[in-house]
Amino acid sequence: MMTPENKPVDSETINVLKNRQSIRKYASAPVSDAHVDAILSGALRAPTSSNLQAYSVIVVRDADTKAQLAVPCGNQQHIVDCPVFIAFCADLTRIESALQRNGHDIENNNLELGLVASIDASLVGMAAYVSAESLGIHGVMIGAMRNKPEDIAEILGLPQRVYAVFGMCLGYPAQEPKQKPRMPVTGTVHYQRYDAAASLAVIDPYDAELKRHYDSIGKESDPHSWTHEVDKKFSPRPRNGLRAALKERGFDFM
Repeated sequence: MMTPENKPVDSETINVLKNRQSIRKYASAPVSDAHVDAILSGALRAPTSSNLQAYSVIVVRDADTKAQLAVPCGNQQHIVDCPVFIAFCADLTRIESALQRNGHDIENNNLELGLVASIDASLVGMAAYVSAESLGIHGVMIGAMRNKPEDIAEILGLPQRVYAVFGMCLGYPAQEPKQKPRMPVTGTVHYQRYDAAASLAVIDPYDAELKRHYDSIGKESDPHSWTHEVDKKFSPRPRNGLRAALKERGFDFM
């Protein structure tokens, strides 16, 4: 970013984000409780809609528990190997209590309440990720926690009206992979009004750039790399039972 005087604007936080990459292999060095406490103390100051704080965070170090969590998450080995695994959960239990104390209930809650709790948990999770990276502790987000929300709830002892939005592996990196390119900002950042033509214009060049990236690290990829991956993953409607499973847990996304 440049100022009107053509001088670059930068900060430690911006550089942490610009250099971010997902880490799946970890060194043997432990992540101390003091580091985890520091990471979460900053993360819990993330923005929260109407001060609802509709989230809970579960820190998992136990090897058996991590191994159990890995199974419904597609047997991702980094969940087992990471020193610390953190689950970020949407939590309506305290909201339900507040309503009950005032003579109301949360039954048949609408889409908004589930979204608020899920977004609150996501904001805390991202804040935790950035806080960890600022300390040299890296990780990877685990969206596969939503593969089988009922199994995850049983493993973590989640009560009704709580579900794991995603997890996070944390540790000191044993290797740092080459950073994956992002789409050009010309298609993802708009000014004053949304530019539909600009948004779609970046797809073909990004397909080519991502293909070059995968070639450079020896990973096989379709020539239309990004569009092929998106179609392969999302045309079969992933997690088709997720809405019903979350409704059973007290989140109505209808």
